[in-house]
Order: sequence, then C-alpha cells, then structure tokens
Amino acid sequence: MKKIIVLFSLVLMTACNSVYIKPNTMEPGAIIQADPAGTGLERAIKEHLEKRGYDVRIGKQKKSEDGLSSSKTTVLPADTQYIFRAGYSTESFMPWWCVFNGFWWWKFSVSIADQKTGEEILSWRGRGCQNSSLRKLDRFLDELEIKNN
Repeated sequence: MKKIIVLFSLVLMTACNSVYIKPNTMEPGAIIQADPAGTGLERAIKEHLEKRGYDVRIGKQKKSEDGLSSSKTTVLPADTQYIFRAGYSTESFMPWWCVFNGFWWWKFSVSIADQKTGEEILSWRGRGCQNSSLRKLDRFLDELEIKNN
C-alpha cells in the first residue's frame, strides 16, 4: 500500500502542465519582445529563444507626463512579430528533487502571442525542474515553428 501511495504522489507531481499550441504559426528567427529582467525562468527562456535564433528585445522605456501623473510605456520596434510573457512564477532550490535536472523547481505561466494577428499561439501553465521545463519548451517551439520544405 505504501508503494502505491508513493507512486501516485510521483505521478501527480509530474503531470502538472497544461498547454495550448497553435502549430506551424511561428516564424523562425523573428523578433520577440519580452519584459526586462525577471525571474530565473524568464531569463532562461529569453536565453533559450536567443540560442534558437530569435531576436529577443525588451523595447525602449518611454516616460510620459500629463501634469497630474506620469507613466512608463514600452516602445516596440515596428517589426516586432511576437510578444513573450511569463506570468506568475515561483522558483525553489530543490537539490534533492531536481539533482540531475538543473536544481531549480519552477511553477509558472508562459504565453507567446502573435503581435500581427493578436492571437495567442502558446499558452502554458506548469511546474517542473529547470532543465526538463526547457526541454518541454523546445518541443513546443518545434511544433510552433513554421516548417519550410
């Protein structure tokens, strides 16, 4: 009985991802806008996208004042094709659980939207070790990218 409970717990912990993908909708090498700084997850995904050949930019901050208040907006390059956002994310150092898989445990929400059409082409909510989550991202990007024959 104890083995069944342990096995059931492990299955529950590994099956914690929900993903929506629109296949063959992402142009390889395009410009992707991302928020500046961020958590380890956000930084890792930006670096991962750059390694895959995407041009990741954070845009330029512009401050505007109307006399009563001031605000900052991000000005994007005109040829920005996609917007990457990582919503709520937490990360925990888990050397005992993720010992061979990056040491960090992430709980996150990730979105990629097509700026030209306004469609969300990737919506991913999940949790997992650092390296396994980046491998999943690679599989999702392989499915998203337009294949040139």
